[in-house]
Amino acid sequence: MNISPDVKPACWGAVGGAVALAVVGFSYGGWVTGGSAQQMAQQRSDAAVVAALAPICADRFRRDADVGTNLVELKKISSWQQGAFLEKGGWATLPGSASPNAAVARACAEMLGT
Repeated sequence: MNISPDVKPACWGAVGGAVALAVVGFSYGGWVTGGSAQQMAQQRSDAAVVAALAPICADRFRRDADVGTNLVELKKISSWQQGAFLEKGGWATLPGSASPNAAVARACAEMLGT
C-alpha cells in the first residue's frame, strides 16, 4: 500500500491535535473521568445529608431537659471533642440509625454556636 507523502504529516498533525485537545480538556475544560464524577457525586451527597440532618441534631439538643447544663459542658471542651460529646449524648443518633453520625455531630456542634 502506497501512502502519499502529503498524508503522513496530516496524520501526525491529527494525532498531536487529539493529544493536545485531551490535555487541555482534562486540565482546563472541566472534563472528568467516570470515577472522578462518581467520587464528586458521593461527596456532594454526603454533604447534603449532613446539611439536612445537623439541624435535627441541634433541635434534639435544644429540646433536652438539661439543655443548660449540656451547653455549658459543650462549651467547656475543645472544639475537636465537641462532636464526640454530641455523639455520646445521643443527639447525633438519628431516628432509624443504630449509631451516631460523626459528620452530623461536628456540623451540629457548629450550629450550636460553640
